[in-house]
Amino acid sequence: MPRLWTKFYQGASAKLGEAEQAVLASRTQEGDMLKKKTLAMLGLDATRIAFTGSAPLPAHITDWYRTLGLELLDVYGMTENFSYSHYSRPGLVRLGYSGQAMPGVECRIAEDGEIQVKGPTMMNGYYRQPELTAESLTEDGFFKTGDRGEIDEIGRLKITGRVKEIFKTSKGKYVVPVPIENKLGHPKVEAVCVTGPGLPQPFALLMLSAAARDEMRSDAAREVLGKELAALRETVNAALEKHEKLAFLVVVKDAWTTDNGFLTPTLKIRRGAIDERYLPAARTWLDVDQTVVFEAD
Repeated sequence: MPRLWTKFYQGASAKLGEAEQAVLASRTQEGDMLKKKTLAMLGLDATRIAFTGSAPLPAHITDWYRTLGLELLDVYGMTENFSYSHYSRPGLVRLGYSGQAMPGVECRIAEDGEIQVKGPTMMNGYYRQPELTAESLTEDGFFKTGDRGEIDEIGRLKITGRVKEIFKTSKGKYVVPVPIENKLGHPKVEAVCVTGPGLPQPFALLMLSAAARDEMRSDAAREVLGKELAALRETVNAALEKHEKLAFLVVVKDAWTTDNGFLTPTLKIRRGAIDERYLPAARTWLDVDQTVVFEAD
């Protein structure tokens, strides 16, 4: 799961200083030794191929693992087709893409951007739920995944979010959150949720790693992180359309977990629960007129 790959990355990054990170990225004997040592520290030194799936993994994290020499491959599948759908072939990897369709699998993009698939392992239907089965399948037998995506020139599939995750601002503009969330990568940030339905502009909620949350007890650490996140927001906004630009970033105080209902069992964020918890404070944060807000304890 992307959340676990992210936690492994953050744990390793926390133990490696800037000098060691530079060595890690170098093509030197010292760099090769450090890469092997880092993989061993993660328990992945004997791993030939590893997979990531269930949600997009930010490209910079995938690239970090591949720099170490780990063949981290993005895959795509679901219970309804026995997880037999798309697979990134070694040598044909494109960062941010889930690879090409498996043998016998057909994939197409509907007019609304939804991914539709059909294959030999497709379910016959949902148990004792004929209405749901009819809603989920097209007349010609393709399964409506509920995911949005696009296909490149050699058939590699990119997941761009969920069809139902799109929201509208008060200006009547639609925002697709996942591509924006994937741009908000930072070593101390463990999870991101871009939201803002009914507001003039979207904003992002950032959940820090456990170690980073402890660091934020220091005012000096908060100030440093605040400047880094402000710069990150500027960089991200420069690459977005006008209606997508983030008004501000909010560093939330609480961890999002399965126990408190903010994460699914597969560690994806539950947008409904997060919106219910944080949207009531959005207007207050907007009035503060700061680019980075730390949620009050």
